[in-house]
Order: sequence, then C-alpha cells, then structure tokens
Amino acid sequence: MHSDPLLPALAAIGAVVILVGLLMRKLGQPSIIGYMLCGILLGPHVLAWLPDEASVSRVGQFGVVLLLFFVGMEMSPQKIVAVWRTAVLGTLLQVAISIGCVLALGVFLDWRLPRILVLGFVISLSSTAVVIRLLKVRGEFDSPLGNQVMGILLAQDIAIIPMLLAISFAVGEHPSVSTIALQAVGGLLCLALVVWIARKGQIRLGFYRYLGDEPDLQVFGGLILCFGIAAVTGFFELSTALGAFLGGMVISAARETGWIHETLEPFRAVFVAAFFLSIGMLLDLGFLTERWVLIGVLTVLMLLLNTTINAVILRMMGEPLQESVYGGALLAQAGELGFLLAVVGKESGAISEFTYDMTLALITVSILLSPVWAIGTGGVIRMFLRSSGGNRP
Repeated sequence: MHSDPLLPALAAIGAVVILVGLLMRKLGQPSIIGYMLCGILLGPHVLAWLPDEASVSRVGQFGVVLLLFFVGMEMSPQKIVAVWRTAVLGTLLQVAISIGCVLALGVFLDWRLPRILVLGFVISLSSTAVVIRLLKVRGEFDSPLGNQVMGILLAQDIAIIPMLLAISFAVGEHPSVSTIALQAVGGLLCLALVVWIARKGQIRLGFYRYLGDEPDLQVFGGLILCFGIAAVTGFFELSTALGAFLGGMVISAARETGWIHETLEPFRAVFVAAFFLSIGMLLDLGFLTERWVLIGVLTVLMLLLNTTINAVILRMMGEPLQESVYGGALLAQAGELGFLLAVVGKESGAISEFTYDMTLALITVSILLSPVWAIGTGGVIRMFLRSSGGNRP
C-alpha cells in the first residue's frame, strides 16, 4: 500500500508553521504574521510546497467567514448601536479622504477614474483579522477604543458592496436593477435581524433541543448557523463575511449555545491560518526585490496617511489624543478585502498587471508591518505626551 504523496508535504508544512509560529511568539509578534511568512516561504515563488494557490485561497476564504462568526459572538447589538456614529461617519470620511488623496495623485499622473477608485478603496480598508488579533493579544478587544475600532471595521466590511458597484459603474459595467434590488432587500433583512436581537436580548433556537447532549451534532448546528446565514447574505449579493457575523450574533444571543465558542475554536485557527498562508503565497518575491525601495516608500506613506486620517476621525468622535493616534495606527494597514478589490479591478481592466502586483505587494507588506507600526506608534505618542507634559483629555 502506497502512501499519498501529499501527506509528507502536509506534515512538513505543519512543522514549518509551528517553527515560524514559535519564532513569532519569541519576538512578541502575532501568529498571523508567521502564517504569512510561511505562505511566502512555501508558496510558488520560493519552495513551491504549496503550488496550488487557488485551493489554499478557497480554504482561506472560509477562514475569514469563521473569523467574522467569532467576532459576531463577541459583539452584541448594544455595542454596535453605541458606536454606530463612529463606524458610519468614520468609514465615510476614511473612504472620501483616501479617494481624494489618490485623485490628487491621479490627476498629476493622468490616471483614469476606475484606477483611482480601486486604489482609493484599497487603502481605505483595514485588516479585520489583523486588528482583531492585535486587540486580543494586548487585552484591548473589549475596551472603549476596541469597540470603536471594531465598529469601523464592521462598517468597512459592509462598504465593500457599494465599492464593487462603483468600480463596475466606472468601467461601464452597470449592475442590473434586479441585482441592486436584491442587495437592498438583503440589507434591510440584515438590519431587521440586528434590531430583533437587540430588542429580544436573549433568544431560543428551537431546533437545538432536538440535538440533546450530543457534542458532534451541536458543533454541526453551530456551523449551520455560521455558513447558512453566510450563504443567505451571499444569495442577496452581500458579503458572506457579514452573514457569518450575523450568525455569530445569533449564537451569542441564544441561551443554549454558551459552549460553542470553545468547541469551534480549533476550526477557526486552522481556517484563519490557511487564509494568511494564501495571502503570503500571492506575494511575488521577484517583483518585491526588484522594486523594494518603491514598495517600501509607498507602504510607509500609506501607513502614515491612514494613521493620520483615522486618528483625526477618532479624535473628532471624542476619543482622547493618545487613544486616537494608537487607534489610527491599528487601522493603518491595508486589509484582506483589498485583495478582492484588486482582483476585480484587474479582471475588469480598471488596473494593469503592474498595478495589480504593486497593490498586492503594498497590502502584504503593510500587514506584515502592522504590529510593529501600531505598537511603535502607541509608544511614540505616549513618550511625546509624557515629555511635553500633556495630559490625556
């Protein structure tokens, strides 16, 4: 009997992930950074142990869905209502200012409107997965600033829908009236679900009583809610991650499901790791090494711009100066949804192959630098306030 040749490769990949993960812990960095480095190392541009980018990316998409499912379990409707002003206004300002900055550059370089929109949208979106991990590692997830940041991230995830529509209109691909109507109905249903959960406080999931005390059946019940509601939002042409988030809120409000967070944690860990492995695999090291100076300068400029924009927004929303700057730094990196926008932009002809590769490099490098950037910026602002004798308002 011959063993499957994939098994030794999977064992070797697991060993590399563990070694890099231990190194990241030693250096005090989030494990997701290690996953991305593993993706770069194991992907088609270096060792080619993971040559099938499409399969890993597909698994990684489930990682984002499960991640938002867990976030939904920890974000009550009351928290969302409390930060809606920051989330909505902050996201609108972030997108508008980002597009304005890219527009100014685009006019100088004679860029077309579709290219300006794609790049402006990409830099306006932060990484939900990275920021959540940083907040959890530093024990700030349930802090007032953490709630504000999570509200902005959720609003950004929802904003991906009008962004995709805007790109389609810019390149001359007008969505049908039926598609727009379907999205509008789906949005209203999502809002109605949030309001219903908020008013009920606690709900009962009737089908759970038929599962008895069978852990296996209960786990599948949780997965049905996660992927089922995600499939429903996908049907309405909305984000599947948004549906998973709503599924998590349903689980959080249900009386029968207090055990599910711990039970599903291993699933989340594996799928989220696959997602960041897939991101690392996308980075072309040849492209990066040939243009590392340009990519480095553009990444730093993007981090500075996003930190400034988000710090000003949080300050306008009443956050103290120190928390505003730190929150701006947390949100400074480009996000995983930027990969989706880049792919759509490339396939629609809005951006060229070179711009696509450059965008992927900027997103990946900014995510890799985000922990150091956020922690370093927080330390600098604390030192500045201390040396200047400034008090936190």
